[in-house]
Amino acid sequence: MTIQQVLLLLLLWMWLPHPCHTEMLFRRTPDVRTKSFGGRASGNDGKAIHRQKRGWMWNQFFLLEEYTGSDYQYVGKLHSDQDKGDGSLKYILSGDGAGTLFIIDEKTGDIHATRRIDREEKAFYTLRAQAINRRTLRPVEPESEFVIKIHDINDNEPTFPEEIYTASVPEMSVVGTSVVQVTATDADDPSYGNSARIIYSILQGQPYFSVEPETGIIRTALPNMNRENREQYQVVIQAKDMGGQMGGLSGTTTVNITLTDVNDNPPRFPQSTIHLRVPESSPVGTAIGSVKATDADTGKNAEVEYRIIDGDGTDMFDIVTQKDTQEGIITVRKPLDYETRRLYTLKVEAENTHVDPRFYYLGPFKDTAIVKISVEDVDEPPIFSRSSYLFEVHEDIELGTIIGTVMARDPDSASSPIRFSLDRHTDLDRIFNIHSGNGSIYTSKPLDREISQWHNLSVIASEINNPKDATRVPVYVRILDVNDNAPQFAVFYDTFVCENARAGQLIQTISAVDKDDPLGGQKFFFSLAAVNPNFTVQDNEDNTARILTRRNGFSRHEISTYLLPVVISDNDYPIQSSTGTLTIRVCACDSRGNMQSCSAEALLLPAGLSTGALVAILLCIIILLVIVVLFAALKRQRKKEPLILSKEDIRDNIVSYNDEGGGEEDTQAFDIGTLRNPAAIEDKKLRRDIIPETLFVPRRTPSAPDNTDVRDFINQRLKEHDTDPSAPPYDSLATYAYEGNDSIAESLSSLESGTTEGDQNYDYLQEWGPRFNKLAEMYGGGESDKDTS
Repeated sequence: MTIQQVLLLLLLWMWLPHPCHTEMLFRRTPDVRTKSFGGRASGNDGKAIHRQKRGWMWNQFFLLEEYTGSDYQYVGKLHSDQDKGDGSLKYILSGDGAGTLFIIDEKTGDIHATRRIDREEKAFYTLRAQAINRRTLRPVEPESEFVIKIHDINDNEPTFPEEIYTASVPEMSVVGTSVVQVTATDADDPSYGNSARIIYSILQGQPYFSVEPETGIIRTALPNMNRENREQYQVVIQAKDMGGQMGGLSGTTTVNITLTDVNDNPPRFPQSTIHLRVPESSPVGTAIGSVKATDADTGKNAEVEYRIIDGDGTDMFDIVTQKDTQEGIITVRKPLDYETRRLYTLKVEAENTHVDPRFYYLGPFKDTAIVKISVEDVDEPPIFSRSSYLFEVHEDIELGTIIGTVMARDPDSASSPIRFSLDRHTDLDRIFNIHSGNGSIYTSKPLDREISQWHNLSVIASEINNPKDATRVPVYVRILDVNDNAPQFAVFYDTFVCENARAGQLIQTISAVDKDDPLGGQKFFFSLAAVNPNFTVQDNEDNTARILTRRNGFSRHEISTYLLPVVISDNDYPIQSSTGTLTIRVCACDSRGNMQSCSAEALLLPAGLSTGALVAILLCIIILLVIVVLFAALKRQRKKEPLILSKEDIRDNIVSYNDEGGGEEDTQAFDIGTLRNPAAIEDKKLRRDIIPETLFVPRRTPSAPDNTDVRDFINQRLKEHDTDPSAPPYDSLATYAYEGNDSIAESLSSLESGTTEGDQNYDYLQEWGPRFNKLAEMYGGGESDKDTS
């Protein structure tokens, strides 16, 4: 330990109050309500303090924390005025830490602390003291409470909740602008001395920032700090207790301060003049280049809006601001022509969209530049005189007739010759053709408006020297109508006349249609090809006509069908006409004129069964057939074959009953109690392997007592079944216990083992496979045991 540290500890020890010998006296009085006691505590001045009032709380004991001595630390002394010094009294201490942290001498009343105490863990302890007679164990004084308060020493340095702070402040801020406040805490007692009084100071970050000593608020210390020059600052703040005096403990923290951007820089073009080139073939909307003004600011403070403010190309070009790159994209507004103009000049302006009024004094936040655009010559395809063509032609024109001409030119100065052609995908039937030299379109097949009224063609114009440079133009050909189709009946008419019809009776109304489409609309005329004695036609002059009878009565026995030729003509030029024939049948009708029968053969049918009667008879026959089939099926289902046809077929049952028993040790396979208690068995069920001839009511037999021998019980049941007429004619045991003929192992049943003479050799069981290993071990093992014995 250095001399400076020793002096520092000595000075600290002189400043702090020190606990000394403390003595509390109890004095008995006759009246409990007027009991008094005296407490004598010797302080630094050595004077005694006397208290006489019982209701007064005892003085606190003071104990210095972090005691480093080797002996127990002395706290104070308890003493009663009944104590004669002969050891007849016993002092007892209870409460916080009594017996562990604080101990008391039962005879003298001296209180000691057994270990170092940290005030930051607990600032005071509440204890209770009492003096009792050691012999009678009765209290000589009432129990009293007192407090031991721990005096603080400066053993905790100030700490910050964060090791690193992050803060920001706008650039160009005035001096004294608040940045952030940092606060340190000290675990020492703030009410005692200066151990917890913290003073802040700045260790790193000057002269840009300062800190308030009392509050820890960090403020700017320099004016007009520019983010574009320096953006990040690191400030180290120290918090020191003891009011910042020498010997105080300290802690530090780091504050990373970032200057945020403000719009204090205008945009600037890196060049005053910008040159761009564009081919004359560029379509409208093509981007030909970009301009960009740089801005030292960031974010929205660097956002720029571009516009064209002057120049001879303001109507030929546009400029669009690209938000993500902050560039001005120049696009073509109108088609360019190298032969017309080869150079354009634009004046472009870039201006900030978010201007801060505080920095207007820094100048206008915009800049301009001159953009010169040169138009480059390219080999352009031919240009048609129109964007589309429409030709109209009548459908009756002759083959080879020119219906129209398309015109195109080469816009280049060389003026190359043009070649025309038709896109055959638009004229699959090859109805039209075009003259390759002059663009004349003519017909190569007859036209028919009724088949196709419109033809949409595509004409290709290409330079002879450069066929790849081609241009297309749509050509619409409309076919005009010519009266070249005769009118016809609109529909097929099924006409009949009643046998009892009268003269002048209407039997049919007819109409016509025409594929042609005259300008004045359709107009049809109806007439008979020749005078008919039976029917006549009356034109309604609305493109319809009525068919009327000319006489009374018709007979289908004489004539069953009449053919009536009707002439239909139109009103266009040249007039077209056609003859349509109506087929009129003679039919039998009721009094209201409703048709009943039109066939003459129906009169020749003999009187007999009607169609309905024939259908009914046919249905009856079908029903009878269905009944017969169902009866046969039911009969066949009732006839059941027995499950066991012969003894030779018994072997099939071995597949179903191939479960091996557990032998004599298996007590779960069969419950003998079921045999002794027939009442527990369900009602006897009929056999399913044969068809019983006569049904008998099953008989109930009395239950056998539990002590009945099994052999007697089985013999009794066997006798009953032998006399039972409903029992099967043979023992059903043969059905399931028969194993077939010529078995190598013969019978494996243990029922017959008692009748065999001599020992048997079961070695063959080992050759039967793993399924018989258990039997081989049981029987083969028995033999081996017998041999060894």
